[in-house]
Amino acid sequence: MAAISQKSHNTVRRRSSTSTMCSKIIKCFTIQRMLLILLFFLGFVYIQFALQIIKSSANNNEDNNGVGMGEVQQQQQQQRRVRANSKPKSTYFEWKKYAVELAGMSPEDIVNTLKNDDPFGVRTFEARLLETESEKERFLSLIELQDLFPCPTSTTTSNGGVAGVAAGDGERITLPDQRDRNKAEAFRNGTVPYFLFFQHLRKAGGTNFCSLAEKNLLKKELPKYYCMPDYHWDMQHRGAGYLTRYSNQDITQNMKMNGHKIAGNEWDPFDGERMFDLPATFATSFRRPLDRALSQFRFECIEERGCKIKNVTKWWDKRKDLTNVYTWTFANDGVRKISTGKSSRDSYGRQELIGKALDVVAKFNLVMVMEWLAYAPSHVTDVLGFKNTETLTERVRPHINQAKRKDGQEHNNMGAAGIAKASWTPEKYLPPELYNRMSHDLALDEILTDAARRMFLERIVCNDVKN
Repeated sequence: MAAISQKSHNTVRRRSSTSTMCSKIIKCFTIQRMLLILLFFLGFVYIQFALQIIKSSANNNEDNNGVGMGEVQQQQQQQRRVRANSKPKSTYFEWKKYAVELAGMSPEDIVNTLKNDDPFGVRTFEARLLETESEKERFLSLIELQDLFPCPTSTTTSNGGVAGVAAGDGERITLPDQRDRNKAEAFRNGTVPYFLFFQHLRKAGGTNFCSLAEKNLLKKELPKYYCMPDYHWDMQHRGAGYLTRYSNQDITQNMKMNGHKIAGNEWDPFDGERMFDLPATFATSFRRPLDRALSQFRFECIEERGCKIKNVTKWWDKRKDLTNVYTWTFANDGVRKISTGKSSRDSYGRQELIGKALDVVAKFNLVMVMEWLAYAPSHVTDVLGFKNTETLTERVRPHINQAKRKDGQEHNNMGAAGIAKASWTPEKYLPPELYNRMSHDLALDEILTDAARRMFLERIVCNDVKN
């Protein structure tokens, strides 16, 4: 019995010891597992926190610099492509390609490239033109003008002759000609129902152009309200210069029914996808973008034609609708958000806009330059058939009786120098910060204007694209 009792006792002790060991093992295993789980959780939290810091840093870098590292590299590549593409451009399509590449740069780089490199050759020309006109105290003859800007041909030197600036190797933005000359001829011949469609860019010579039409068209062919016939088309929703709201059929029918020969479109953009189908010849007039904007401020606000703001900075802050207004007009698309954006999407958007706008402008039969109107008479006669062109050397201002200007510039005897004398100079009038901001807000318009100016010059000095 004693032996059995001892054996039973030993068995109990072994079971108790085993149970104790198992309990310790389970306890240790549970602690280890909990520690592992805790370490895993802390590691996961650390990784997420680190990723959040990296993401936040990238966002801050993009906010501060405007673009991420990848987009910085992309813009650098864009700049290299533009520089590489500064080689001679012999056709319109090569000029367009260059303009599109240029538009992909940041607004600041666009402005600097146009200012420093003058790729279109019009800025250096204008500086020499102003200097020569001031010296002679008159505008120049065609031969004198061709000395400054010869027609680019395969034999033209890279500096365009003695004082010229036209690029060599036949760099022609006007060839192949994108215009429909048959419609222009039909208008010159008085063929019904052909008329003159004028895209009026505000404060860029539009009133002057309407006065030109008044000198050459019959009274019955002129709309009663500033060359804008739609003022009497829809008496319920009355407006003037809003032609894009009408279909081509409505425009043609109204023009024919009223016997009008000119239609001005001032407030609506030009719809190039359908309006070139109208029985019309097309004309417009450009002005340097900053000068145009400042002139509008002077006309509307300083001379109090519907505006009471006297501070130009406050005025520009409110006029977001004037951001790249030329590009908006001819591309018929929104421009405000992407005009000064620095993302790759904004860059691509600017390229799309400038390509579309340039294609439209190139199809206009007559593209004039307000500062150079004194050199347009022969070209106007060739394209429109107008014989009386004296208005092109007159200073015609809308609603002039509301605020007369005694600047002695009613008649322009000095060409571009005369226009400059009568205008406010943005570099002098605008505060430096606003000057830079407005320049960037109008960067696309600067490209389009320089291209349009080159078109005008080539059509003046070259014999193969006059009409």
